[in-house]
Amino acid sequence: MALKNFEKLALAYALKNALSHDGKCQQSSVLSALFNEGLKKNEVGKHAKTISEIVRDVNSLNIEEQEKEFENLKSLISEREGREGLSELPNVPKTGVIMRFAPSASGPLHVGHAMTASLSFLYVRKYGGKFYIRIEDTNPENIYPPAYKMIENEAGWLFSNEPEVLIQSYRMEIYYDYIKKLLKKNAVYVCTCSSEFFEKYAEQMKNCPCRNLKSDDNLERWNKMLSKNGFKPGEAVLRFKSPKGMKEKNPAFRDFPLARINLTPHILQKDKYRVWPLMNLAVAVDDVELGITHAIRGKDHIDNARKQEMIHKSLEKKSPWTGFLGRFNFKDMDLSTTKMRIAIEDGKYSGWDDSRLPTIAALKKKGYNPQAFWKFAEQIGLSEKDKTMDKKDFFLLLDNFNKI
Repeated sequence: MALKNFEKLALAYALKNALSHDGKCQQSSVLSALFNEGLKKNEVGKHAKTISEIVRDVNSLNIEEQEKEFENLKSLISEREGREGLSELPNVPKTGVIMRFAPSASGPLHVGHAMTASLSFLYVRKYGGKFYIRIEDTNPENIYPPAYKMIENEAGWLFSNEPEVLIQSYRMEIYYDYIKKLLKKNAVYVCTCSSEFFEKYAEQMKNCPCRNLKSDDNLERWNKMLSKNGFKPGEAVLRFKSPKGMKEKNPAFRDFPLARINLTPHILQKDKYRVWPLMNLAVAVDDVELGITHAIRGKDHIDNARKQEMIHKSLEKKSPWTGFLGRFNFKDMDLSTTKMRIAIEDGKYSGWDDSRLPTIAALKKKGYNPQAFWKFAEQIGLSEKDKTMDKKDFFLLLDNFNKI
């Protein structure tokens, strides 16, 4: 850490924090302040012992002694106090914010989920409002049955049982209603071109012939998608009419798909539905129906957020304000629940709560508390900057935030 008088600076922040908390300094708060002064996360290990000793020494003083010590050091931080608390969100209604976190039903929650979801949860606590945990399960092929109960239990533990849990596959009729609205507005069309032909149209920046169908023809095709005697999987796809069609500069925005036929039996809905909404349609509809005002998501969803804005505009609905987070790149910790599940099935791990796994189930069993994740998420804040960290440094930080 390229800081002058590091120990004096750490001591100043420790004293300041102690005087704000009846004489008891919290190490996590000192770390937060030092991060804002320039401390790098990969330097924590080098300074951890020194910071711990400073906190211990400060907490051994009485308040009068702390005040005297701080008087001599407060000039070090008077002009550059560390950021405390969350940054402000724009356009917050007087009634508070309505936010959501949407994990997939492909597996249980892990540390990556906790970091993202905690930030949304903290903003709901800051402003008041409502927090939803919305389990995404509209892809019947990518569902791990125990995930439903695990996500509900883990989210309840992480967020004091405050969020309302919703499951997308129970909302299918709502999605169908919105598809009919989009059909009537001529904002979508049913495409029967093969994927190969459609890709050629996209490459040539020429609109697919199906785009020119009238609303009645599209409705007829839609009903054929729904019918057991109609289209088969792969023969028809519901597509959004992008404003510029195939002339969109970004290929991802060129008449992207909204729903497809999938006959894989769903773990909850069995064979009740044969047409399933894709992520962008389901998210756009849910955000409207639930009145989501603000959303925080990984920056890898920037294109998806734009697609959802297009859908909202066609429905004449307002999109939520969206903040994006940079990616956590762990050098030696894989967060793929699919890989974890395979390893568990192969006997490498005893279960989802195996102490070697970065799952919420494992960390809860090891004695971590929810507030550690809240503090960590608050420290990172709304930043689009990617972060690279190894497992050891991550848990060293989490351990410090766990000491509350």
